[in-house]
Amino acid sequence: MNPHFLNKRLSHQLAFAGLIPFFLMMLGTWLADPSWMDDFIRGQLAYAIVILSFLGGVHWGAAMLCQGLSLTDTKKALLWGVTPSIIAWSATLFGGFGFAVLMAGFIAAWQVDKRLFARYGMPGWLIPLRLRLTVAVVLMLAATVIGANLRG
Repeated sequence: MNPHFLNKRLSHQLAFAGLIPFFLMMLGTWLADPSWMDDFIRGQLAYAIVILSFLGGVHWGAAMLCQGLSLTDTKKALLWGVTPSIIAWSATLFGGFGFAVLMAGFIAAWQVDKRLFARYGMPGWLIPLRLRLTVAVVLMLAATVIGANLRG
């Protein structure tokens, strides 16, 4: 089997499996007993913070591994590599607006990925995958907020 096919397939499988906690926390805000609402909201917030931080780590790793990057692109990668973590952490400071901060952070991460991934030599299928994942995450975060507000 072609290892590039395996990496693509496995990457897609793991990426979509990573949506499961987003879905379960969202579902909980809509279906679970309201006494559990705060737990589902905190769980969703915590998971989104972890995943947004992870997205920045990809750039840090690329800056360390891509020998052909210019000095400017290396600096961009390193600076952006820590930015999603700061955005994610700042979501904890904004109370009810934390979810909006995270949604903006996921959209910003996708926008940066579109510009920088090609410079890292990332495979062409990665940006369409990231778009699908970003849309799914942002919609589930929004649905969590809506469910919490309608039922809370």
